[in-house]
Amino acid sequence: MNSLDWAVLIGYFGVMVAIGVWSHKRVDNVSDFFTAGGKMPWWLSGISHHMSGYSAVMFTGYAGIAYTYGVTSFITWSFPIALGIAIGSKLFAPRINRLRSRLHVASPLEYLKNRYNLTTQQALAWSGMLLKIVDVGAKWAAIATLLSVFTGVSLNQGILITGAITAVYCTIGGLWADALTELGQFVIQLLAGVAMFVAVVVKLYDKDIGFLGAWDEPALQGHGKPLVGPYSTVFLLAFLFIKLFEYNGGMLNQAQRYMATGSAHEAERSARLSAILWLVWPVILFFPMWMSPLLVHAEKPDGSDSYALMTEQLLPHGLLGLVIVGFFSHTMAMCSSDANAIAAVFTRDCAPVIWARARAWSDRSGLIAARVTTVVFLGLSMAVATQVNTPAFKDIITVVIKWVAGLMGPIAIPMMLGLLRPFRRSGPTAALVSWGAGLLAFWLVNYPISWQIDGGVPLQYQVSVPLAVSLVLYVLIGYLKPEDTPERLAIIEKVNTDGGAASAVPVRAGAGDDVVAP
Repeated sequence: MNSLDWAVLIGYFGVMVAIGVWSHKRVDNVSDFFTAGGKMPWWLSGISHHMSGYSAVMFTGYAGIAYTYGVTSFITWSFPIALGIAIGSKLFAPRINRLRSRLHVASPLEYLKNRYNLTTQQALAWSGMLLKIVDVGAKWAAIATLLSVFTGVSLNQGILITGAITAVYCTIGGLWADALTELGQFVIQLLAGVAMFVAVVVKLYDKDIGFLGAWDEPALQGHGKPLVGPYSTVFLLAFLFIKLFEYNGGMLNQAQRYMATGSAHEAERSARLSAILWLVWPVILFFPMWMSPLLVHAEKPDGSDSYALMTEQLLPHGLLGLVIVGFFSHTMAMCSSDANAIAAVFTRDCAPVIWARARAWSDRSGLIAARVTTVVFLGLSMAVATQVNTPAFKDIITVVIKWVAGLMGPIAIPMMLGLLRPFRRSGPTAALVSWGAGLLAFWLVNYPISWQIDGGVPLQYQVSVPLAVSLVLYVLIGYLKPEDTPERLAIIEKVNTDGGAASAVPVRAGAGDDVVAP
């Protein structure tokens, strides 16, 4: 990097902080801070939803997968995300929006106290927050890895720089600041991604390889196959199922984007836009990564530095700074949205339970608590980031794929399926048992059982077994021990209909058959 690249990077940081300061004027209460008061346009929500799913992991961990295996990086990552969000646009987005518009909650988990009970809500809230700390820690480590390649700063210094800048704008401006910065980050990503795509195509022609002829090169042998290595059909199906829950609200931050729109219909349109972007845009971003074996030789065994090395070699100064800004925009978009979501969960769901004074917070006190929680969460996640690439967590992609994908299911199953009528019989017993058994299954599959198998348990089973265990138990216990009380059924009906008090509410009959209350 030279002075021009640094100017671009510093200018970007300045704009992000300025957006946070401007957004501060639009935040008057906790609802504004966490859900934008339900006033966010559907197109801004859709772009924000899309951007909050990215991070620098794409340019490190998934760049390594693309460098090693080729197009399977798209087939097993962004394609199942796009398909999962498309399904969720009908299944989950409208219902999650009604959590705010009909139940008047500000946290995606706030409704669980009435849908199940307080114990269930607290179990899902605390475990979800802990998982998010690990998840965001991996994101900080990813962007710090890239920053160290370009600038030579240490990993810990890179973590501190990016975390501090993110803390300023998302703490000041709440979800409005997140969404508006993500809109700017989307534009930056568009320019940077197209610049990198064009640079790689030009370089291929300079080498007399060409755009289409590259796939015939020996270095890319097998890179055109959709499923290779550990990324099998079973892994793809498992990942699709996981992403259906994760990117429609299971990881909390995406749920806020649905809640922030004005109506259930707008939330559905928001999800559709995000799904389209996930299907189309990653192809442009991944193409340079697929071509990277022809242009650079990765220094790291997993190829995670290949994209960074390629940008250094192919882009002139200025554009190099823009691409680096693109890296930052991905990570800061996801981490700031996660911080806001976790602050909502702690402030709305956890603090009132463990501290009596929190139950009587005024609007001003609630806002202060939300901002303090955001800073604390970011600090904890940055501390975890310093432990990535240690024996406890291993590398970045292991944290993202194994830990996050594997542990997300047991938390998301009760939260997401609890919204749907077909699962109305599943109550607190089903939720808690499925949650606990899923976490236990994760530990067993990844540690004691894996230790007994030569080469360990295959990746697809590491990530799918916990979710499968939770799903089966949630459904089975719901039928064996139905807990569909009239109060719980009323909650389900409110998130499944847009009508007023006149909406029919099913109540339990003596034999378990549903009748409709007049």
